[in-house]
Amino acid sequence: MMGMLLQFLYVLFGVLISVVLVQAQDQSGYTEKTTSIFYISDAKFIDAGVSKSISPAEKSTHLQQLAYVRSFPSGERNCYRINVTSGTKYLIRATFFYGNYDGLNQPPQFDLHLGPNLWDTVSFPNASLSEISEIIYTPSLDYIHPCLVNKGQGAPFISTIELRTLKNASYVTASAESLAYYRRYDLGSITNLVYRYNYDVYDRIWVPHGFNQWTQLSSTLNHDIFQNDYKLPEVVMSTAATPINASAPFQFYWDPDNVNEKFYIYMHFNEVKILAENETRTFNIFMNGKLFYGPLTPGYLTKNIIYSTSALTGATRYLFSLAKTGTSTLPPIMNAMEIYKVIDFAQSETEQDDVDAITNIKNAYGVDRNWQGDPCGPVAYIWEGLNCSYDNTPRITSLNLSSSGLTGQILSFISELTMLQYLDLSNNSLSGSVPDFLTQLQSLKVLNLAKNNLTGPVPGGLVERSKQGSLSLRMNLNSDY
Repeated sequence: MMGMLLQFLYVLFGVLISVVLVQAQDQSGYTEKTTSIFYISDAKFIDAGVSKSISPAEKSTHLQQLAYVRSFPSGERNCYRINVTSGTKYLIRATFFYGNYDGLNQPPQFDLHLGPNLWDTVSFPNASLSEISEIIYTPSLDYIHPCLVNKGQGAPFISTIELRTLKNASYVTASAESLAYYRRYDLGSITNLVYRYNYDVYDRIWVPHGFNQWTQLSSTLNHDIFQNDYKLPEVVMSTAATPINASAPFQFYWDPDNVNEKFYIYMHFNEVKILAENETRTFNIFMNGKLFYGPLTPGYLTKNIIYSTSALTGATRYLFSLAKTGTSTLPPIMNAMEIYKVIDFAQSETEQDDVDAITNIKNAYGVDRNWQGDPCGPVAYIWEGLNCSYDNTPRITSLNLSSSGLTGQILSFISELTMLQYLDLSNNSLSGSVPDFLTQLQSLKVLNLAKNNLTGPVPGGLVERSKQGSLSLRMNLNSDY
């Protein structure tokens, strides 16, 4: 059976290389016919959820990657762990198509987290349409945790997760903020078609957008001219919108839901006409009556990207007006625009060494708990048996695996939790000696190893700290104690 889709695209040496994932546990990969993108299984990225098919009626009218979902009827938070390259900018897109997969005709509402932070709330105003959450994000660690959180309004599910590497020099922001998709328009479209991969190497989705006071210009472009950091598709940049009234400004606006919301806008320009010697096209860009940029003279077959150097905020409406200068003979043009909303990811992710250590402990001992996502955050979903400090980067300070059915020796991974103050491994079936590496845990205040099958002497460093009163040590009901 097939199921949920994950997709990764990387651009190397100008060639699109895809490493893609699909939900089905036993299904081999396949190529989506409309996009030529290859999909494989997501099984190794998550150990929860069930694969479900959407209704036959819906399946016959939708793309193959939307035909199955991964549903999460159990657990409050269920998370993927996907390896990435830290410090690399990614476009991450999650898609949700209900398709009445559960036969209830009642789409759920749930939260989508990235690591310890809220990314989006997923709801379905129109159950027959898919919902998309998209973000531009630069991970600080070498993995990400996309998580689905049950809010008591139906079981969360997901259809696709897609990651694509971007150029780090693209989508520049003042403070390296994360950017959520808000609008992306192909303004000069003459076909009224939506374009994505393989027109766009990053598979950005370009929606045609017109206005009754605009008209369109077009040309034929060489596909190599836009190989810059943004790599806009030639089909988008070969057309432009311009005012029907050549004396009028080119205007557009949007109204935020909240005046405190922060936005970045990226405007893309290319002159699509070969101008005569007596023709000029020069204009200024104004926002809410103040000069935003200018004057700008778009070059023929030349990229011009104008963007906000700091976040736009504090307005109830953002009105942009492109007005030709006094010496310009032609009205302003614009080919495409992108608007993104800043997401405040205020909660830091847990220190990677701690995450790696606790994950190794989970895997080695086969810990049967809902240990998914970031161990320390958000606080409401901290892993069972852990406590953390939150001064700067969250650190694991307490690990309680008492009565967890542990067998074998005490794992050396525990010594990598260097900020541990409390360690309880009591009432298990651990065997072997008490390892000396536990003395490396300089912050340890409580060590409970009671009710196991441990043998041999306790390391002198632990005994000495116990005598000094800096460590509470419990060893009773072991083989030699």
